[in-house]
Amino acid sequence: MNWKLQASVFSAALLIAAPAALGDAAEVYAKNCASCHGKDGKGDTMMGKKNKVKDYTDAKAQASFTDAEALKVILEGKEKMKGYKDKITEAEAKEQVKYIRAFKK
Repeated sequence: MNWKLQASVFSAALLIAAPAALGDAAEVYAKNCASCHGKDGKGDTMMGKKNKVKDYTDAKAQASFTDAEALKVILEGKEKMKGYKDKITEAEAKEQVKYIRAFKK
């Protein structure tokens, strides 16, 4: 198989797999995070306001933490937020970090 055909096949595989991975992250977020952080990541929910969660659409809020810090909070929790290490895998938690980063405008 020539390299152009291989590259085309590989690109097609990535395009097919990417939405599935993002879809899984969206499902995990909706199930575990949206009740406080909001479906849109703004934190404009009753619990989000009560706990003063960050607005993930705000670039300054996004810049206030690293991916490693976000991963740790997702898995271990922080303050009133419980950790999810017993409910999701580390790979799923890393996908959540990517999903959260996608809220930034």
